Amino acid sequence: MKIFIGSDHAGYELKEKLKTYIIKELGLELEDKGAFSFEPMDDYPDFIIPVAEAVSSSHESLGIILGGSGEGEQISANKIEGVRAIEYYGGNLEIVKLGREHNDANILSLGARFINEDEAKKAVSLFINTQFTNEERHIRRINKIDEE
Repeated sequence: MKIFIGSDHAGYELKEKLKTYIIKELGLELEDKGAFSFEPMDDYPDFIIPVAEAVSSSHESLGIILGGSGEGEQISANKIEGVRAIEYYGGNLEIVKLGREHNDANILSLGARFINEDEAKKAVSLFINTQFTNEERHIRRINKIDEE
């Protein structure tokens, strides 16, 4: 499985830590779509949309996107056909699990200003290791979304 990752300035520091975690501790292939340096005036769509496009064109991949709140990042990613991005900015991790199991989410958006490194690692690990249930009711619902 390949992981695509991207963030703006607000998520840059956490993204760099997650890259090491994903490669060294989870043992997964990773491609960074930027930002490649801390630039306080950058715009998150410049890094999030390339992640979403990569995930959309590769069914065996997942994406991790980061920003200050994770909200604009999630919205940007969900504009790309075939992407189902969910957001986590702290609290109960069950929401991440359900996003994968029930919605076959393929991108996790993290609100870097609201979670610490440990919470982010737990969310990423859960997201990557949880599988879609393939239950008929969930497939039916995803198909209805895709029809719109």
